[in-house]
Formats: sequence, structure tokens, C-alpha cells
Amino acid sequence: MGVFYETIPDSLIKWLLEQKMFWVATAPLAASGHVNVSPKGGEYFGIIDNQTFWYMELTGSGSETLAHLYERGNGRITVMFNSFEGPPNIVRLWGKGRALEHGTKEFESFVAEHEVKTIPGTRSIIIVDIHQVGTSCGFSVPYYEFKGHREILNEFMKRRDDRFKAGLSKESMPRYWAFKNAFSMDNMPAMKQALELGRKEHIKPIKKMVGPLAPRTDSPKPRQAVSVEMAVMIAVVSVLIGALLALRMKYREANGYTVFRILASVLGWPPKRA
Repeated sequence: MGVFYETIPDSLIKWLLEQKMFWVATAPLAASGHVNVSPKGGEYFGIIDNQTFWYMELTGSGSETLAHLYERGNGRITVMFNSFEGPPNIVRLWGKGRALEHGTKEFESFVAEHEVKTIPGTRSIIIVDIHQVGTSCGFSVPYYEFKGHREILNEFMKRRDDRFKAGLSKESMPRYWAFKNAFSMDNMPAMKQALELGRKEHIKPIKKMVGPLAPRTDSPKPRQAVSVEMAVMIAVVSVLIGALLALRMKYREANGYTVFRILASVLGWPPKRA
């Protein structure tokens, strides 16, 4: 039976840190956007305290997580662990995510403070501020024997880094990011460095989706949620318009400058006819 907590119980921390992989899920705010689920493997994650989880994000062809975390009013993220050996167990961490991109002061400070060993291809550190933790049985998850981590991605990025250090400027990670990580599959802006370098060096980003539902590069991005400030402004204007209409109804028979006419003149309404 599932149990929920507001923070990570001390009894689960050791189990979480022993796992060999986990999954990360994010989504844009717009219903037309695509939900993303990414598997993460390797010893590239940690727990700072009972409410803070982090993982090192390696370079890949996609940039969905960054795009969703950067979307205004979003930041929703779920991290899921499950056991493939030993007693069955599933643990989900729900929270708000924030990204520290490689090369920024925030990234460098975090890496130094927490002694994170970065590797070629490290793209960012994702920090999850947890507000809910849930466990479930995991009775249907099959057994799998762990044989080792794949080193293909790490070796690929190291060779690329070696070529760049040897003088091939086009092999730089920022150029790779600008080509593949500037936008999500929904054409949402993703990695900030990639966007900046792409504009500066006129690097055309790769087209990710195909078919009739694929967004054009010049098409509008998924609509974001209305901000709190905008919602308040809309409410104030609505109340003001309602008050003006009520005053107009009350004083439409009166002569001279009524309260309505004074307010209307200040607002410049109605417009003068030619």
C-alpha cells in the first residue's frame, strides 16, 4: 500500500542512493505540448537534505526537461525510482525543478560546494525542491540483474571534447548545444547558452518533430499560463468597466457632468466621432 510524505524519510535515503537508474518526467503547461519521460543512469545524482534532490544532466539530443523547467509558471517535475532486485519498491519525488547550466556561476558554486565530479558533456545540474514523496508496492516490476553502466555516451562526448581541445572549434559543446538543445520538440526555448550562441553565430537548430503536428520553426510556442500580475490587471480593469457601466445606467437620464461623464472623460471614452 502506498504511503505519502512531505519530505524524504531517512529510511529511504540509503535505498535511493543505491539505485542504478531513475526516470524524470516533465511537461509543458499547454495541453498541446508533449509530456516527456527520460531515463537517467549512472552515479550522477545525490540528496542534499530531506527536501532537496539533484542530478547531473548529461548532453543528449533532446532538451525537453530544460524547456519545461524554464517555462514561466511551470517547473513541475517528477523523479521516479524503482527496485529491480531485492524487495519490490517504487518511490516518486514530486517537486519544482531548477536548472544550473554549465559555465554559470551558480553551476560552478554548486559543483564546488557539493564536490560534484563533472565529465565532458555535462550540460547542467537539475535541483528538485521536493514537496511530496510517495511510495508504492512495485509488485509487478520484474527482476533484472545489473551488469554495468553503458559508457557509450561518456566516450562519445570525451572524443568530441578531445577534438575541440586539439583545435577543431566546430566540435565545441556550445555549438552542439546550439544545434540540438536550443529548442524542445514543441519549439519551446530550452538551453539558454544554446539560444544565445545560435543567434550570435546563426546556427540553425535541428528539426525534431515530423508530420502534420510538427511545429514550424516560426510557429508560436505552446501558450503559457497567464501570470499573476496579468490576472490581477484583468480583474481590476473588469471591475472598473463594470462600475462605469453601472454608473451609466444610473445617471443616463441626468443632465450636466455626472460622475459617469467625469470618469468617462478621464478615460477618453467614448471616442469622438469624426
